[in-house]
This record gives sequence, C-alpha cells and structure tokens, in this order.
Amino acid sequence: MFRSLFISISKADWARRMIMSWKFAWRAARRFVAGDKLEDGIEAAQNLNQKNINTTLDLLGEQTETLEQAEKATQSILEMLEAIQAAQVRSNVSVKLTQLGLKLDKQICADNVQKILELAKKYNNFVRIDMEDAACVDDTIGVFKEMRVNKGYENVGIVLQAYLYRTVDDLAKLMEIPARIRLCKGAYKEPADVAFPKKKDVDANYDRAVKLMLDSALKAGAPTLSPDGRIPPIPCIASHDENRINYAIKYAKQIGLPNDAIEFQMLYGIRRDIQSKLAEQGYHVRIYVPFGTEWYAYNMRRLAERPANLWFFLSNFFKK
Repeated sequence: MFRSLFISISKADWARRMIMSWKFAWRAARRFVAGDKLEDGIEAAQNLNQKNINTTLDLLGEQTETLEQAEKATQSILEMLEAIQAAQVRSNVSVKLTQLGLKLDKQICADNVQKILELAKKYNNFVRIDMEDAACVDDTIGVFKEMRVNKGYENVGIVLQAYLYRTVDDLAKLMEIPARIRLCKGAYKEPADVAFPKKKDVDANYDRAVKLMLDSALKAGAPTLSPDGRIPPIPCIASHDENRINYAIKYAKQIGLPNDAIEFQMLYGIRRDIQSKLAEQGYHVRIYVPFGTEWYAYNMRRLAERPANLWFFLSNFFKK
C-alpha cells in the first residue's frame, strides 16, 4: 500500500509543491541526496572514494517540458564531466533521457546524448543511460543502440529493470553486443500486464538475468574495471538485497568469473553496511550519487522502496 501511494504522489504536482515547501522534507531527503549543487556531488564522491568506493553522479530531474530545459540539463551534465575530470574523482555519470528531451524530440535527445558521450570520451569517462518507466523502454534501448552500435561509442551503458517481463529477452539481445548493463529491480509503478506484481517473481527474474549477464561477461573475456574506476565491467549488480548479491557472488565463483569482472552498485545513503562489507571483501562497489534541486520524485521513490526509509522521513517531521 505504501509503495503504491508514494510512487503515485511522486508524479503529482500538488504533492511536489507542498512537500518541497517543508524544510524537514529536504532534511530527510539529504540522506538519499548529496546536496543541491554540483560541488556537493563531487564532495560526496571524494568521501566515498576515500573508502575505496567508486561513484556515478546523477543530476536529479526528469520529464523536461521544453527543449530549452533539455539543453540546460545537457550543459549541466557536461559541466559535471568537467568537474569530475578537474577533481580527478573515481566517478562516471548517469543520465535520464526524458531529462534530455526524449518526450519532446527524439532526435534532439539523441544529439544531446552524443554531446555528452563525446566529452566523456575525451576524458576516458563513461555514461550510463538510466531506465525510466515502461513506456520509455523501447526508446531508451533505441537511443542506447544508436550510440553504442551505430555511432560506435564504447563508453556508454544502459540500465534494465528485473520487474519487467521483457527484461531477460532485452538482456539477451543486448549481450550480443555485448553491452555494459546495470541491473536493478525497478522503482516505478507498473501494471501487471508489463511487470511482475509479486516480489518473489521479481527476485527470480533478477537471478535469471544475473546468470545471463555473468555468463555473457565470461564469454566476452571478462573485461574488468578500468584502473581509474570510471569504466565499469559488463555486469553491474544494482541491489540492496543480500540474497540477490549472494546469488551473484556464488554464481560468479561457480563459473570462474574473476572478482574484477563484476561490480556491485547501490544508492547513496542506503545499506551503507553492505557497501562497506563488499568493499572490504575486495569487490568493486559503485554508489549512485544524486544531487540537485529536483529531488522530490527521486526521494518519493526511495520512500516507496523500504518501510525503514519512510520511518526515517517521519522522524525528521518530529524534529522540525
């Protein structure tokens, strides 16, 4: 019930205006958001790097309403890449295509992605294209393939979501490239005709996809994380679920995939205990570090994911 509620209000303008006016809401959001400025994201990345953890920086925001906004977002991401290079942090970047104009003009969106990839290539950096709701999947994969296959950019990856029925088929096709995949469970509200409604089925599909990713990585020669921490290996396991993580570790050992050829990814401020444990065990860990003023929708999805996040939010209400 809570999950559906918070995902619904994440898209409601009235709720966004009201909640973003509450000072305590921003205080609570700071657990999951590095800050509202680029400098905050860089500082968070530096702090994580000191703990032997790599990062991907994400400028919060999605569903731009004008091409001017999409252009502004593109310039901000270019500035992010410049800042990463200047600070020499072990970080790459993540982008959302609706922020770059996907719903307004697909060609302009693709042009914006290419600008970002070109600068990232100059700095030997990497760009991860995030996956959004189910309505965006075909277009997102289309832009990714245009950049990776047709344009020849090897410094681009994509995210797939295990709660969608189609994901294993999509993954099998993308691994023919092979593509660098970040596999997560999925954080949007989707109807039962496109996504598994039950957690146990999502978990089972996640494990099927992990097996396919790890097999494909081994077949491709098990490429490893780049020495500067920016270019990830092929399979990136994005989960806070210890059962899913343990499955990936066990299967990788079973097939002989080296530790360097797999990366575990988590969200800023969530399950820091597992992040540290994996890093101490010698696994590559990357934290998704969001920053920016458009934190509302992202924060609502984090509250929807785990009851503990909701209680953290409410505790800040009583501190106001």
